[in-house]
Amino acid sequence: MNNGKALIFSAPSGSGKTTIVKHLIKNYPQLAFSISATTRAPRTGIEKDGVDYHFIESQDFKSKIENDELVEWEEVYEGICYGTLKSEVDRIWNQNQVVLFDVDVKGGLNLKEYFGDQALAIFVKAPDIETLKGRLKKRKTESAADLQKRLNKIEEELTYEDKFDLVIVNDDLETSLKEAETVTQEFIK
Repeated sequence: MNNGKALIFSAPSGSGKTTIVKHLIKNYPQLAFSISATTRAPRTGIEKDGVDYHFIESQDFKSKIENDELVEWEEVYEGICYGTLKSEVDRIWNQNQVVLFDVDVKGGLNLKEYFGDQALAIFVKAPDIETLKGRLKKRKTESAADLQKRLNKIEEELTYEDKFDLVIVNDDLETSLKEAETVTQEFIK
C-alpha cells in the first residue's frame, strides 16, 4: 500500500454520515469511496454488490482475514462482519485519489490507528439520542430485530466520540455539509 490520504467518517447508525459522504463524493472528484466488505445479505432492492458493499460469504471473509487481505475488520453484530479490503484502498490510491470511508465507530477507530497521520477521522453525531432513534425508525430499512440491534448499540458508540480528530454535530444538514466541505478542503490540500 502506498502513502495516500484517508478521510474517515464514522457515526452511530442514523447520524447522517452516509448523507455527508455521498455529498462529498458528488462534489469532490479527488475523493473516492471505499466500498466496505460485509458478510450480511444486501437490503433487497436497495443495495448492489460492488456499489454499496462487497457482499462476501462468511467463509470467504474468514479466508481474507487469514490471508491478511483486510486493513481492518469487525464482527459488528453477531455473525455479521464488516471490513476494509486492502485491494480497495490500493485501487483508490493508485488513481491518486483520497480514500473516503463511511464506517461504523469501531471500524473508524481501527482505520485511524492503521493509517495514523495519513488519516483524518471525523465522528458525526445527531444532536441527541432521541433524534437519532427517530431517524433510524423513520428509515424503515431494517427489520424490527435489526433495528433493535442498532438501537442497543448507539449508547456504546457515542462513548467513542472523543477518540476522533473532529466531531460534526448533524443538527442542521446544510450546516453539517458545509462543515464537512471545509474540513475536506483543508485535509486534501
